[in-house]
Amino acid sequence: MTLGVGVIGFGVMGRTHAAAYQAAERAGLAVRLEAICSRQVAGVDAGGVGNLTELAAGDIAVELAGLRAFRSAEAMLADARIDAVSITTWTESHVPLALAALAAGKHVLVEKPVALSTLEVERLAAAVPDGLVCMPAFCMRFWPGWPWLRDTIRNGSLGALQSLQLSRLGEPPGWAQAFYRDLERSGGALFDLHIHDVDFVRWCLGDPASLASTGSRSHVTTRYQFPDGPAEVVAEGGHLAQPGFGFHMKYRAVFEDAVADFHHSRESPVLLTRDGATTPVALPAGTAYEAQARHFIEQCLGLGSEPLRATMADAVAATRLLEREAEMVEAGNGE
Repeated sequence: MTLGVGVIGFGVMGRTHAAAYQAAERAGLAVRLEAICSRQVAGVDAGGVGNLTELAAGDIAVELAGLRAFRSAEAMLADARIDAVSITTWTESHVPLALAALAAGKHVLVEKPVALSTLEVERLAAAVPDGLVCMPAFCMRFWPGWPWLRDTIRNGSLGALQSLQLSRLGEPPGWAQAFYRDLERSGGALFDLHIHDVDFVRWCLGDPASLASTGSRSHVTTRYQFPDGPAEVVAEGGHLAQPGFGFHMKYRAVFEDAVADFHHSRESPVLLTRDGATTPVALPAGTAYEAQARHFIEQCLGLGSEPLRATMADAVAATRLLEREAEMVEAGNGE
């Protein structure tokens, strides 16, 4: 079987998902990107074929030849050639579109945040039927250097983890500014950036016993407490309104026997300092989005022995933590 995939929404993340599916096909997986759905498609009816050239402009290369264009998600979901969809639209539409896709018998990969409320994410989680995959796009679980850190924490090869500091800071996105500046719709940097580190902390260490957040929805710093874990776990995430700052994604993990340091912009992102020497850590080739797409495809096709790496239960738990952090920064105190 070849998995037919459609992408709903064709902005930056839509193009990113589309390119990742096409990379998976080139690598030999039984998948084909069949179509995209976007309100920006011009000159076609809901089920028609359009010229997508202007939608694919930018740095993310998508091969458009042979792709069908849909103006409405309903039309795409009614197409028997579509077996699975990526949902990369505005946050408020994620749950309704995912529910419609599941009802139509399609597998779903839904971008983060799934929703801005735990109740909404729970509503989707409860609707996933047996036999269908519904996966939140928690890309840090696939980002080169981050699964390595989790494995290292868990296997104890560098001794016990003593401290973990995570930082994710950048200028506000230059696209869709009206959306990102509307905190009621976007959730601010808390849900746009910090969500990655909240999920990663949970993936590595489980749910914290308590947490304390300071700052705002636009720039938050949170300390997590684990009674049987490391003494210090801190994550900072924020949009910095300083043109030219760019984007910085970092971690520093202090173990009993070594220090692991990650910065996304380095040629060798992870440097390991141990016994007086600093050396790069060998990491897998390819992007996190390509690895995420491969995993989703394999899950949909029933290939491999690895369980689903990110589940809707994970999305529920991460959203619950984010809601607690939002309450704290708004109240000006922690637990």
